[in-house]
Amino acid sequence: MQAQPTSHRILVIGGGGREHALAWKIADSPRTVAVFVAPGNAGTARDPRMVNVPIAADDTRALVEFALANTITLAVVGPEGPLVGGVVDAFEAAGLACFGPNAAAAELEASKAFSKRFLARHSIPTADYAVFTEVNAARLYIQTLPLPIVLKADGLAAGKGVIIAPDQDTANDAAERLLANGGRVVIERYLEGEEASYMVMVDGDNIVPLASSQDHKPAYDGDNGPNTGGMGAYSPAPVVTGAVAERAMREIIRPTVHGMAEEGRSFRGFLYAGLMIDSQGKPCVLEFNVRLGDPEAEPILMRLESDLVDLLEAGVEQRLDSMTPAWRDQAALSVVMASAGYPGAVEKGHAISGIDNITNNATLFHAGTSLDEDGVTVRTAGGRVLCVTALGHDIATARERAYAATKIINWPGAWCRRDIGYRALSRM
Repeated sequence: MQAQPTSHRILVIGGGGREHALAWKIADSPRTVAVFVAPGNAGTARDPRMVNVPIAADDTRALVEFALANTITLAVVGPEGPLVGGVVDAFEAAGLACFGPNAAAAELEASKAFSKRFLARHSIPTADYAVFTEVNAARLYIQTLPLPIVLKADGLAAGKGVIIAPDQDTANDAAERLLANGGRVVIERYLEGEEASYMVMVDGDNIVPLASSQDHKPAYDGDNGPNTGGMGAYSPAPVVTGAVAERAMREIIRPTVHGMAEEGRSFRGFLYAGLMIDSQGKPCVLEFNVRLGDPEAEPILMRLESDLVDLLEAGVEQRLDSMTPAWRDQAALSVVMASAGYPGAVEKGHAISGIDNITNNATLFHAGTSLDEDGVTVRTAGGRVLCVTALGHDIATARERAYAATKIINWPGAWCRRDIGYRALSRM
C-alpha cells in the first residue's frame, strides 16, 4: 500500500507581496493543513486560510521558537534580510525544514563585491567591473569607462542600490555617496540589451527552472526615474526564448550552483539571476538574488499549475530531479500601486478604498498594508502597497485586466506606472 503524502503546517516568513503570493499558492495545496505568515500583512490577515503571526521576519529566535511550539513541518523564507541573517541555519540547527539558502550561500546577494568576484572566478559572463572603498580611486576608474556608468551599493539595498549615471559628474557624486561611512561600491561597464529575470529552484545539486519574467525597476513610464524595488512585472518574458533559457542554464545557472558547491557554499533555495540579454541572445549576469523576485513572484505563482508544496518539499529533501513544474498557457501581469513619494519617504496610514470591489479578473497581493482592529479597514503601511495581478490569454489581455482593477482602488496619493509590459507588447 502506497504511503499517503505528508500533510504540512507551513510558515511563510515575511510580510510583502511576494510572501502573500507564496502563502496564497501554498494554501491552495490539498496537503496544507495550516499556513502561518510572520509577520504578514492585511492581505494575509483577511484570508481565512492563513494566520498572521506578530513576529518580525528578522527575529530569528522567536521564529524558531514559534515553529517548534506550533509543529511547523516546513518553512519558506521570502525576503533576503532573514536569509543573510542566518534564519535557515537556525531552523536547521533546531531540526526544522526550511527552504532557502544558508547565510554562507546568501552572500551571493548580500555582497555585490562577492558576487562579481565569484562570477570572475568561475568565468560566468558579466560586465567588467572594479570594487572600491576609496573615492579618489573610484573617480580614476570612472574616467576610463564609457557612458553611462553603473554603480552598485555593495550590501542589501531593497532593489534600490543601483545607479545608472549618464555622465561622469553624476557617477562621481554617486560614488562619494555610496562610499560614505566606510562603504564599498561596485562600478561596472554598462551593458546594452534587454533585462529579464530568470529564477530557478535549487536543492544543492538539482535545478528546476521557473517560468521566465521581466520586471520594471525605474519608477516612471518609459523606464525613467530612480530605481525602485519593482513597479510591475509579467510572465512569460518574450525575450527569454527557448534558446536563451537553455543558454542561461548552461552558461550561468549550472556553473553558479556547481561553483557555490565547490567553494563550500552549497546553494538550496530560490536563485534569481537578473540577466541582460543582448541582440544576439547572449545572457550576462547583472545581479543575483537568493530568493524570489518581487514583483516577479506574483505573476509566476499565478501561472504555476503544479502544487508548490510538492516543489518546496522536494527542495528540502534534495529530490528536485524528480520534479517538472506545469505552467498555465496564459500570461500574467502585475502592476504595483505605490504611495506618493516612493521610492523616497512616504506617508503611511491612509485608508484604501475599492479593495472589496475587485472582480475575479484580478487578484490583489498586498505588500505594504495593515489592517485596523475592526478587521475591515485596510491602510497603507509602506511604499509599494498593492500588487494587482491578472491572467489573460496574452500579455495585452492580462495588462488590460490588471489596469482595470487599479482604477477601482484608491487612497490619497496612490499612483502606478501606466506602461507595464510595454516591451512584451512591442514584440507582439
